[in-house]
Amino acid sequence: MRAGAVTAAATLMMLIPSAAMALTRDDGDDPGPGLSVAQTLGLYVGIPLALFAIIAGLVMLLTKDKSKAAKK
Repeated sequence: MRAGAVTAAATLMMLIPSAAMALTRDDGDDPGPGLSVAQTLGLYVGIPLALFAIIAGLVMLLTKDKSKAAKK
């Protein structure tokens, strides 16, 4: 219990200063325009799902011939 409390306290202490530093802008910092909801979903949901489907399809196609050869 004590180890968990110490770990949680240490983690919180590491997160608090970094959140405060995020408000301070650096010299030369020039953020671009924000993403729309569609762009965000496409970037973080659509592209990973498409990559997963492509890789899974390639694996299924490339192992299909081997599984037929093993049954003969």
